[in-house]
Amino acid sequence: MTKQIRQLDRVVIRFAGDSGDGMQLTGDRFTSETAQLGNDISTLPNFPAEIRAPAGTLPGVSSFQVHFADYDILTPGDAPNVLVAMNPAALKANLADLPRGADIIVNTDEFTRRNLAKVGYESSPLDDDSLAGYVVHPVALTSMTVGALAELAVSKKDAERAKNMFALGLLSWMYSRPYESTLRFLERKFAARPELVAANVAAFRAGWNFGETTDSFSVRYEVKPAKMLPGTYRNITGNAALSLGLVAAGVRSGLPVFLGAYPITPASDILHELSKHKRFGVITMQAEDEIAAVGAALGASYGGSLGVTTTSGPGVALKSETISLAVALELPLVIVDVQRAGPSTGMPTKTEQADLNMALHGRHGEAPVAVIAPKSPSDCFHAALEAARIALTYRTPVILLSDNYVANGSEPWLLPDVESLPDLRVEFATEPNGEDGTTFLPYLRDPETLARPWAIPGTPGLEHRIGGLEKADKTGDISYDPANHDFMVRTRATRIETIPVPDVEVEDPDGDARVLVLGWGSTYGPIGAACRALRQRGLSIAQAHLRHLAPMPANLGEVLRSYDRVVIPEMNLGQLAHVIRAKYLVDAIGYNQVRGLPFTSAELETTLEEVLKNV
Repeated sequence: MTKQIRQLDRVVIRFAGDSGDGMQLTGDRFTSETAQLGNDISTLPNFPAEIRAPAGTLPGVSSFQVHFADYDILTPGDAPNVLVAMNPAALKANLADLPRGADIIVNTDEFTRRNLAKVGYESSPLDDDSLAGYVVHPVALTSMTVGALAELAVSKKDAERAKNMFALGLLSWMYSRPYESTLRFLERKFAARPELVAANVAAFRAGWNFGETTDSFSVRYEVKPAKMLPGTYRNITGNAALSLGLVAAGVRSGLPVFLGAYPITPASDILHELSKHKRFGVITMQAEDEIAAVGAALGASYGGSLGVTTTSGPGVALKSETISLAVALELPLVIVDVQRAGPSTGMPTKTEQADLNMALHGRHGEAPVAVIAPKSPSDCFHAALEAARIALTYRTPVILLSDNYVANGSEPWLLPDVESLPDLRVEFATEPNGEDGTTFLPYLRDPETLARPWAIPGTPGLEHRIGGLEKADKTGDISYDPANHDFMVRTRATRIETIPVPDVEVEDPDGDARVLVLGWGSTYGPIGAACRALRQRGLSIAQAHLRHLAPMPANLGEVLRSYDRVVIPEMNLGQLAHVIRAKYLVDAIGYNQVRGLPFTSAELETTLEEVLKNV
């Protein structure tokens, strides 16, 4: 049968099913195939916090959205063009996100009376007119998979589990994806059980062949590769990129990297990834709790390593006392906070930007630290390097504010030239620095950076006192002198405030915009897509994005005063907006959302258009 082939410039697909249906694996494999083809991609995994929510229920729905195109894209897409629904719960949970005319591929085997009742369907939406506005493709995914594996030595349960590979094969055929890497992946994943390799490969091929032969799908689609800078690319998640950035920081500094971590969603993948890189001098320790993890990391820094600790919001709260100790000791320490929805346990697998206030101010006493935030999954690599550079150069804790959207999302990453990465080598103190030539002054500062010497314990002649009690200037002796305390507090603050960071860059193509959209962290993609759409409609708008949140760029005040209106979209209740108003006396307009999901570019476009009308 000859199928029509139609060219598309972009597609958004969402795989959705029960949390035991393998939707994350399916989406990840489709993304990998798409990356191999050379499309630009952006993904949004969305899954329950529970290890195993009740099967077939709305709380148990897991989804994976992938947006791919033949041009540069910035977001995982506002709405799916295609929904793969493995059961009634997946359909009901995601139907409201679909535009009219979208394709829905439905696993009809799961639309039983019992499963329909679990999610409140009185009758099957496949049998009434409720889906009349969509293009519905009923496919008996489960029974067809079981039938395809009937002659293989696998149980019925294992055969049913392979239905996600049938779906992957069908979608790979529909969108002309390469599949060789998926077959190799299955061979590696199930290497210890050859029967499962055979079952999953057979299910994938059955899905592919079904698309090729059935009358249900008369059109096959192609999305050409995107035009990208020349070089070697790989598909990467934010957590993986951040991990490799820390590895690179260790190599470029010549220091061992020590990670002290306690598992917590959504930061645990950094511990998993770094544990694979012992050959690069990376040491990982899974501590018994968050306090022990940061204490070990700070101890590693004291001993001459690059100390790192990873966590999410609840863990930062527990680590705050030790972070304050690192401020007093003036030692390098990188604290990675992969933000999630709070407060307290909140929604562990959902995204939010609500830890900014805690990062800036969440310690007792005057305890300033540097704060930076990556804007995208691949940018996590460079943000990790920058965090390490600041920590090592200025002998300070640095908080790196990632979030769940960036951490688990993925995109193509252009592998950098290693020699182009910053030189992070440090010089340890090796001899006395006092005027008498025999005394070591642990708080005698570098006049340019205000950093104190870093002396490895056990270095002869460099014995010095450490601890949380206030230190006397230069000597490091315990001091309760009021004037000395005032001096040390102000010096520690000045050291952070005077860290040179790059100027904020403004994207204002026409140079006549009156409205500036200011963002930080993961809002970069939705803001950029919204501004791009407005400019394509002939409206003039400027965009700027902050990576450095403490200290802020030196030119930021001048930039803010250059526009009539400043809009700050945030996934919180206005934390950056409050800082901007207080520091620069600019009446910033906050656009805030705390739904556990990233902004869509369409809603931002509508909001920004209203601001433009009222300027």
